[in-house]
Amino acid sequence: MNNTASLSRTERAAIGRFSPAKVATVLASLMLTIVLMSFRPFQPGGAGTLDEIAATGGDIVNQLGFGSLGALAVFSLLCFADRRVLSALLSPWWLLLLAFLFLSVVNAIDPPSAMRAVSFTLIGIAAMAAVLTLPRDANSFSAVIAFAGFFIIGLSMIGLVIFPNEAMHTAASLEPEHAGLWRGVFSHKNIAGPVMACFSFAGIYLFRRGWTRSGVLLFAAAMLFMLHTGSKTTAGLVPLSMLIVVLPGMIGMRLMTPLLFASAVVITAVATLGIVFIDPIKSLAADLAPGLTYTGRTALWQFSGEMIAHRPWTGYGYESFWGAPIVTDSDQPFDRDWDIRGIVHGHNGYLDIAVFMGLPALGVAVVTFLVEPLRDYMKIPLRRENVYLGDFFMMIALFTALNAFLESFFFRRADPVWLLFVFGVLGLRLTARFPISAKLGA
Repeated sequence: MNNTASLSRTERAAIGRFSPAKVATVLASLMLTIVLMSFRPFQPGGAGTLDEIAATGGDIVNQLGFGSLGALAVFSLLCFADRRVLSALLSPWWLLLLAFLFLSVVNAIDPPSAMRAVSFTLIGIAAMAAVLTLPRDANSFSAVIAFAGFFIIGLSMIGLVIFPNEAMHTAASLEPEHAGLWRGVFSHKNIAGPVMACFSFAGIYLFRRGWTRSGVLLFAAAMLFMLHTGSKTTAGLVPLSMLIVVLPGMIGMRLMTPLLFASAVVITAVATLGIVFIDPIKSLAADLAPGLTYTGRTALWQFSGEMIAHRPWTGYGYESFWGAPIVTDSDQPFDRDWDIRGIVHGHNGYLDIAVFMGLPALGVAVVTFLVEPLRDYMKIPLRRENVYLGDFFMMIALFTALNAFLESFFFRRADPVWLLFVFGVLGLRLTARFPISAKLGA
């Protein structure tokens, strides 16, 4: 039997290099990178992503890859995560919302297929939980997001040179109007843009806590890529999210951030859904901005509202509305801005929750996704590392919550934007409950 007290200096150094803390950091780095870019990067139009796996069975690489990722996430949580930290993730509101999700599977047209799709959603959530709970300190967490950010952005940049037809939209694609816009390792510019936005927030976080060169480089690279995706919504929301979160703290009014967050959500809701469902707002919008449709989205929202009214309590079931016969077999009025029969989602995450799960589930989602993160932010202890990390998670949560008014990604299997939203919301929960040190022993 070996005695660690008698180990040589070389043996002790070797053990130090493979300490549990370092192994946990490596695992978190790999999981964050893989879950965001998938096992099949540079696949336009979603080919090879979890969306396709759940819908059509996918290929063996992704099936085995993401199944193994789920097993690795569970193994890592059981072996490396602090039990107290892990238990803090079990929010009653999250559990209730997941109960509505499983109820929507029961109501689905094809429950077994819906259950397979939900299993990929759970794999993504488990992976994000592992990424959040495995790092033992702020330095380890910084290493995780720096590795994932530089690897994904670097690979995307390389793809622009080596695989230009896959790394950017082309005139031969299904959306020729996007020709020349960058998407990198992702399937679409509307995924690449938000992911790069979140990496720009990571750059700010690294810079604020002293990783100056890494922070500046990651911020610059992410912003450069984001601007070339041509996503106007993302370009507008990124500086807004930064200002709402960082500026109040700089002037000593940190608790203004939750108020500004809530105001931004309400204003965005009124400016988008309000012009469809609130008559005075609709009339005002018609006077001030005639023809405002958010690229045809208002037609989708109007249709969604009408259909929700038919099943307000239970919805239509997970994966049982867009692309299902109830939509594809419906009539298409000649004056509708968008042909709903070929749409894959409603371009509004909040409405889609009501469509799939019903209005009660939407109410729970509003509390889980919007109210609880604000409460968590206000409870973050005023410690340097907690404040910086909390601001980082808050920027992600705010940006993605506002983006959800124009895109739909909630519970969308392993959509990178959905996973980053989960990352931000759960990250705020943990940051509010546990003191964070710069490094082990600090």
